[in-house]
Amino acid sequence: GAPGSGSATGGGAYPSVSLACPLPGVPKAVFAAAESRERFETRVTVLENGLRVASQNKFGQFCTVGILVNSGSRHEAKYLSGISHFLEKLAFSSTAQFGSKDEILLTLEKHGGICDCQASRDTIMYAVSADARGLDTVVNLLADVTLQPRLSDEEIEMTRMAIRFELEDLNMRPDPEPLLTEMIHAAAFRDNTVGLNRFCPVENTDKIDRDVLHSYLSSYYTPDRMVLAGVGIEHEHLVECARKYLLGVQPVWGTGQGRAVDRSVAQYTGGIVKVEKDMSDVSLGPTPIPELTHIMIGLESCSFLEDDFIPFAVLNMMMGGGGSFSAGGPGKGMFTRLYLNVLNRHHWMYNATSYHHSYEDTGLLCIHASADPKQVREMVEIITREFILMAGAVGEVELERAKTQLKSMLMMNLESRPVIFEDVGRQVLATNTRKLPHELCALISQVKPTDIKRVVTKMLHKKPAVAALGDLTDLPTYEHIQAALSSKDGRLPRLYRLFR
Repeated sequence: GAPGSGSATGGGAYPSVSLACPLPGVPKAVFAAAESRERFETRVTVLENGLRVASQNKFGQFCTVGILVNSGSRHEAKYLSGISHFLEKLAFSSTAQFGSKDEILLTLEKHGGICDCQASRDTIMYAVSADARGLDTVVNLLADVTLQPRLSDEEIEMTRMAIRFELEDLNMRPDPEPLLTEMIHAAAFRDNTVGLNRFCPVENTDKIDRDVLHSYLSSYYTPDRMVLAGVGIEHEHLVECARKYLLGVQPVWGTGQGRAVDRSVAQYTGGIVKVEKDMSDVSLGPTPIPELTHIMIGLESCSFLEDDFIPFAVLNMMMGGGGSFSAGGPGKGMFTRLYLNVLNRHHWMYNATSYHHSYEDTGLLCIHASADPKQVREMVEIITREFILMAGAVGEVELERAKTQLKSMLMMNLESRPVIFEDVGRQVLATNTRKLPHELCALISQVKPTDIKRVVTKMLHKKPAVAALGDLTDLPTYEHIQAALSSKDGRLPRLYRLFR
C-alpha cells in the first residue's frame, strides 16, 4: 500500500499493536518460575530420643554434615577445667568401628571427604565435608566418633602433649587476641559459665583421664543436647541415616546418669584481669613488632535470642568490627568510627577493633586497642570516649553504611557451605528453628538511630570488664576507667602528680 496507509501510525512499517494482548500466531510463552520457598527453608525433624535433625538444600556434588553438641567450657563448673579442650583434640581418633585416625581419614578419602572438630564456650562441632553420595558412611562415622570413641591411654597422652605445646605457643604468639579474649571473658563473668577458661590449665593436663571424660560425656553428650545438621542433602535421606545410626545407640560410657547438667545462667560481674608481661621481644626478625601494651574494654550487651541482638550487631559494624579494616574503598572499614576517629587521628595507635561475642544468655561488646606502653593512659581515654560517643548522635549515612555492610557480610559468608552448616546447626541447637538470611536482612534494615541509642544507654549502666596485657606501668585504675565510662564525656579523672 501507499506510505501512511493501513494501521501504521507515524512509525513507517511498524503496526501499532497493543502488547497487552497475545500476538496472533506467536506460541504461548512458558516462563521459568522460581521454585516454591520449600527449597530454601531449613527443615527440622525431632527423633523419638530428642535428637534434632536439620537440613538445608544446596545444589552441588558435596555436602557438609555434622553433629553439634550443647557442651563447652561454660559447662565445666562441676568438673575439671579443660575437658572441652581435650575432647576437641581427641575428636576423630579411634572408635568402636575404626582402629585409628588414619583409618577414619582413609574412609573419608573414598568420598573425597575431610573432617574437623571445633569446640567453643558453648558448643562442640564434629563436621565432615564429603561427596553427597557417601552420606550413609558419613553419618555412621559421625555417630561412632561422638558416641563410641575409644579414648585409649596412648591417645590421651598424645593429647596432653599437644595441649601443653599449644599453651606454650599461645603465650609466645605476637597476636595476643586469643589471650585477651580469654582475659576479658574471665573479667566479665568471673568464675561462672562463659567466664570459665576455654583452654585447659597446665596443671589439669595430667588430671584429665578417661574416667573424667566419661563422667562428663555421660551428662552432656545426650541426644536431647545434639543436632545432626546437613547442607547439600535431601532431608528424608538424612533423617533415615539418623534413625539408622543415632537412634537407640548405647554410648561407650553407658546410659547411667552422670552428674546433673549445669543449667546456670551467665552472671555478668565486670572487673579487671591484668597480665604484666615483657613484650619487648615478642617478634624479633627483619620486621619486628614494636613493644605494645594491649587493652580490651567490654560491657555486657545481650544474648543472641533477644531482639536487641540485631542493633548490637549493627553497632559493632559501625564501630569497626567484623574484621573489616581495610583500605578497600567505600563501605569498607575505613569509614568505621574506630578508623575515622581513632586510627586516623592518633597515628601512634597500633590497632583499634571492636568485637561482639554473643551467647544464649548474655553477650559482650568490646574494643581492643594497642599502643606503646607510654601512651596507655591516653589510649584508654580514647576508648572510653568512644564508648560514651556511641550513645550520642548517630549519623544517617554511617548507620546506613553499617547496615549495608552487615547485610553484605552476612550474605557473603552464607555463600559457603561450611558456614551455612554452622549457621543451621547453631540456630537449631539454640532455638529449634532457623531464621533465613533474607529474614535477618529485613531485621537489619529496620534498625533506627533510636535503637542504637537505646541499647548503648542500657549497656553503659553496667560495670566495665577490662583486660590488660603487657607493660602496665601507666594503666589507669579500674575505678578510674569505671568513672570515665559513667561520665558525660568519657574522660578519665585528672591526675595531679608533683613529680613526673
